[in-house]
Amino acid sequence: MPESFPILDDHFHINRRAGVGPSVVREFMRSGGTHIILVSLPSWSHEVSPTKPEDFKSVFDELLATADAVRTEGCGCYAMCGVHPAEIGRLTQRMSLVDAERLMCGALDVAAEYVAEGKAIGLKSGRPHYPVEQNVWDASNRVLSHALMLARELDCSLQIHAESGPCLDVPDMARAVGMNPSRVVKHFATTDTPLHPSVTVREPFLADWFLEKREFTLESDYMDDLSRPGAVNGPRSVPRKMQRMIQEGVVTSEDMWRVHSLVPEKIYRASFSV
Repeated sequence: MPESFPILDDHFHINRRAGVGPSVVREFMRSGGTHIILVSLPSWSHEVSPTKPEDFKSVFDELLATADAVRTEGCGCYAMCGVHPAEIGRLTQRMSLVDAERLMCGALDVAAEYVAEGKAIGLKSGRPHYPVEQNVWDASNRVLSHALMLARELDCSLQIHAESGPCLDVPDMARAVGMNPSRVVKHFATTDTPLHPSVTVREPFLADWFLEKREFTLESDYMDDLSRPGAVNGPRSVPRKMQRMIQEGVVTSEDMWRVHSLVPEKIYRASFSV
C-alpha cells in the first residue's frame, strides 16, 4: 500500500455565491490533498456592507458553516477569521478614514471572539498590497498592529495579506506588542521575508527549499470564482505539485511530514495528520 502523507493548502477560499462552493474540495482530495486553511472572504463577497463590527458576524458565521461543509466532505479544515485589508478602500467610500479604521479594528475584535471560542484557528489581517495615500497606509498599519496585539493575547497565529516583498517592518510591529513574528504567516510570500512564509506552488525555488529543509508552508490562494477560473491557482494545484515532486524524487517522506504536518502544527497549534 502506498504511504499516506498529509498535504495542506495553507490559504484557500471558498465562495458559495460566485464559485463552486464546499464541494470543490473533492477535486483537492482526489489529487491527494488532506487539509485546507479556509480564509475569510471580504465582506462584499457575502453581499454585506458593514457599518458596525457586529455586521461581520454574518461573514464569519458563513465561513464556519463552509468549514463544516468541507469537513463533511472528508477534508480536514481550519478557519481563519479576519478583515481583508482592502476593506479600508471600500469603507472610505461611505465613511471617514477614522471611522473605517475603528470599524476594522472592531471587526477584528469580533473575529477574536471566534478564535477564543475555538471556532477559528487564528486571525487574518494585513495592509493594502497596492499604492495608497500615506494616511491610508498609516491607518492600515494601526489596524495590523491591533490584529497582532489580539493574536498575542489569544496565543494564535495571524495570516497577513500585504504588499509583495519581505515586509521587514512587521517583525518589529509584532515584537512591539509581544507577538512572536514566527507565528505571523506571510500569505503569498517571497523568499526574503523574515515572517513565516506561505508560498504558492508556482515558485521556482521550491525544490531548493525542500533540499535546504526550510520551514515554510504551501498554498494555492484558490479564489473559487467561476468568472475567474483557476485564479490564482486551481484547487488541485498544491496536491498535484506535491505528487509530482514525490514521483520525481525531489521530496522525501520526511519532507512531506515536515512541511505539511510538523511545521503547520508549530504555527497553528493544531493537528495535520492522516
